[in-house]
Amino acid sequence: MKNDIPTIIQIGDFIVSSEILTENFCCDYVKCRGCCCIIGDSGAPLDETEPELIERNYENFSKYMSEEGRQEIIKNGFHVVDRDGDKVTPLINGEECAYTRFEGDNCLCAMEKAYFNGENSFRKPVSCWLYPIRVSRLSNGLTALNLHRWHICQDAFAKGKKEGIPVFRFLKEPLVHCFGEEFYSELEEVFSILNASS
Repeated sequence: MKNDIPTIIQIGDFIVSSEILTENFCCDYVKCRGCCCIIGDSGAPLDETEPELIERNYENFSKYMSEEGRQEIIKNGFHVVDRDGDKVTPLINGEECAYTRFEGDNCLCAMEKAYFNGENSFRKPVSCWLYPIRVSRLSNGLTALNLHRWHICQDAFAKGKKEGIPVFRFLKEPLVHCFGEEFYSELEEVFSILNASS
């Protein structure tokens, strides 16, 4: 693609980083084994509705959590506030998310396991499902979507490039879930325009 591609594209009330369209990504779970649920300074960011959704569904998925995770919830609640003042999922001893479960060396999400088993109406926090897209609400009422780069996901960027999967296409399901079919269709349209001009 040309170097004159705009860095930011506005679609309705959304400000979208062009990297979401131009960069490639595809989770390489065989290599990472879910380490994004373990490594980090704080838990997964939660939007304003998610603490209540987690609490409401907790009895459905808590059986899949570790005992340490359940004890962490008893001790600190369904969410905590990090040093930036954001609501996040609790961590076990400052490491893995309290809502994880391990199957051998693989780290999985207890919420998502219950969801796929038909026991849970809440899949998992949007910040996890949409990664590597980060969503922020701006003071002018717009919603910004930016690409987040984390060194532990370098294999996912490499796999996405090898397989030719743009970030937004890898995340089609959560993007449609969060923002609707029309928004996703407009991403596809802009992507086509960018490719036609390359």
